[in-house]
Amino acid sequence: MSLNGKIILLTGGTGSFGQKFTEIVLKKFKPEAIRIFSRDELKQWEMEKKFNNNEHLRFFIGDIRDRERLERAMDSVDIVVHAAALKQVPSCEYNPFEAVKTNIIGAQNIIDAAIDNKVHKVMALSTDKAVNPINLYGATKLCAEKIFVQGNSYSGKSKTKFSCVRYGNVIGSRGSVIPKFKEQKKSGELTITDKRMTRFWITLEQGVNFVIKCIEMMNGGEVFVPKIPSMKILDLANLILPDCKIKQIGIRPGEKMHEALVTEDEARHTREFEGYYIIEPDFHWWSDKNFKGGKKLNHGFRYSSDQNPRWLTKSQMKKLLKRDNA
Repeated sequence: MSLNGKIILLTGGTGSFGQKFTEIVLKKFKPEAIRIFSRDELKQWEMEKKFNNNEHLRFFIGDIRDRERLERAMDSVDIVVHAAALKQVPSCEYNPFEAVKTNIIGAQNIIDAAIDNKVHKVMALSTDKAVNPINLYGATKLCAEKIFVQGNSYSGKSKTKFSCVRYGNVIGSRGSVIPKFKEQKKSGELTITDKRMTRFWITLEQGVNFVIKCIEMMNGGEVFVPKIPSMKILDLANLILPDCKIKQIGIRPGEKMHEALVTEDEARHTREFEGYYIIEPDFHWWSDKNFKGGKKLNHGFRYSSDQNPRWLTKSQMKKLLKRDNA
């Protein structure tokens, strides 16, 4: 399914992902319109100027907690890309009800409005934090994943399809640790929680291109996981400021030593393809014929940042940082 001629609704459209998604789609495709849906009028105004008042962009002020506003925004929409969420772990821990309202109830509103408006495809962005979550943010994203997958049971004759993309830390995003390290660089001392910590890494451009690819091939119900490299946080800190003083402050509440993108239990119904995995829904309505090919994973397989066969070298990360202006 090409994005040419389509009306796309992008929730959280003024965020890091939304801006890069808009840039790439306008460059590679000819959509009828991209509707930017977000709460912040200032960011919308800045984005409108950034894209030189592009005739294909429409700006909708609204909150995904507001079902009525979503209903209006989705009128005649073909594709929804759902990127809106409360994402800061400490903020979600301190404001749990707000995280639930946005990340879970907001996801339900997306599903209901999409079905009512007969949207063809809905792709939701998820995170490695949703895998065996130990903090509230991860738990809300896990719930969002589950209801998006099961949303296919609710769509019935409307034929609306729901899927998710799940990946790790984004180089160049506002929520990344990289801006924090660059700010600390001024003092000559960087703080890390644990020198053994590892994370998955993906660039904004890679993330957007993967999401577009998944929209084109989705059947509804899958969770798509890209094969992306890992890197130790300590190596990243040394890259940002060589010969700097490193202060280890201990793992924070709700933080993991390593992250996972596919668990052992999910591996039982996951297929491996070149460059990505597809976690298939374990429901009666799913057909094994939806995807041809793909390798079944071995018993006990787990895709985690510490057991990843792909690792970023410092020179590779340096090139990615330069390319993404991170």
